Amino acid sequence: QVQLVESGGGLVQAGGSLRLSCAASGRTFSGYAMGWFRQAPGKEREFVAASSWSGGTTYYTDSVKGRFTISRDNAKNTVYLQMNSLKPEDTAVYYCAAHPGSPTTRAEMYRYWGQGTQVTVSS
Repeated sequence: QVQLVESGGGLVQAGGSLRLSCAASGRTFSGYAMGWFRQAPGKEREFVAASSWSGGTTYYTDSVKGRFTISRDNAKNTVYLQMNSLKPEDTAVYYCAAHPGSPTTRAEMYRYWGQGTQVTVSS
């Protein structure tokens, strides 16, 4: 059974940092792109960041560029999202997802999803 399990969420003050982790299990994710999405209350799920299998190609939504960094440790089947200079508008449930191909911003392309981890940024 394929599982993606996020961790690392929590409550942080504006300007602070968090590092989210997403551990994958149940199959090999060789060649899979990994992405992070988020959903704030009352809003649709939105793309945050994505990485190719090698990590050589990454995409970010404009609002997090320069503040968030996606990385992955394929030996550990784990992808990370380092979030710095957090803002209250970053408050959301963050989801990781796996896509059997090149990284994409399109949520419907991702085959596997985690259950999400809450990030709350206080002002």
